[in-house]
Amino acid sequence: METLTVSGTLDSLGAIAKYVMTAAESAGLDKKSTYKLRLAVDEIATNIIMHGYEEAGLTGKLDISSDRQESTLTICIEDTGARYDPYEMVTVESEELNKHLEERRMGGLGVYLAIQGVDQYFYQRVGEKNRNIFVVNCQ
Repeated sequence: METLTVSGTLDSLGAIAKYVMTAAESAGLDKKSTYKLRLAVDEIATNIIMHGYEEAGLTGKLDISSDRQESTLTICIEDTGARYDPYEMVTVESEELNKHLEERRMGGLGVYLAIQGVDQYFYQRVGEKNRNIFVVNCQ
C-alpha cells in the first residue's frame, strides 16, 4: 500500500483507522487481530497528535505506511512532533496496575494496552522524527 500522509490533528484519526483496516484486510488478519491493531495504532496516533503536536505547540503531519511480508503485517507511523516514547508511559502505567482499584487514577492505560495488543512494538527516534512500528503475525 502507498504511504498515507495526514495532518497531525484529531480529524485525521478516521483516515488512519481506514488505512489500518484496509491493510489488515489485505493481509488476511482475523477480526480480533484487526481490532487490536487498529486500537493500538489509534492510541499511539492520538498521543502523537495530543502530546507531540498540540501540547508542544507544534503542527505537522503523520506518515503511515504498511509492509506485508509472508507471515507479518507491519504498520509504521512517523511524525516530526516532540519526542514521545510510549515505552516511558508503559512503565508508569504498569505501576498503576499494581495499585488497588481505588488508588488508581482514571484513564492512562491506553499505551500499555496498545503495546500489549500487537505481537511486536518498537519506538525509535531517528533524527527529528519519531517512528512507531507495530508488527502483527498473520495466520
